[in-house]
Amino acid sequence: MNFVTLGAVSGFVAVAAGAFGAHALRERLPPNLLETFKTGATYELVHALALVAVGVLLAQRGPNALLTWSGFLFVAGTVLFSGSLYALALSGLRPLGAITPFGGLAFLAGWACLALGARG
Repeated sequence: MNFVTLGAVSGFVAVAAGAFGAHALRERLPPNLLETFKTGATYELVHALALVAVGVLLAQRGPNALLTWSGFLFVAGTVLFSGSLYALALSGLRPLGAITPFGGLAFLAGWACLALGARG
């Protein structure tokens, strides 16, 4: 898996989502849902950079199970956390918020795997 490429694509999507939220959604969404959308974009951008870091570490050090898990967990976290926030903000369907914590847990697990995998 090329985590640098995934991180770059995710960074692109996060910047596009942020711009979309700031310009196209500002007048269409209530402030609380606009803030929800912005949170999704912010977390996606942060984890896009984390994915790039994972990819760079793997390229420098070679195969590492914990680093690989970290990358996959960051991808899962982005889909679940940011994706659910985007969907919630755009649809207003509150039950979508029940998905968000699973993405947060994936992010936390990803950071733990990154910390452990980067040690060796």
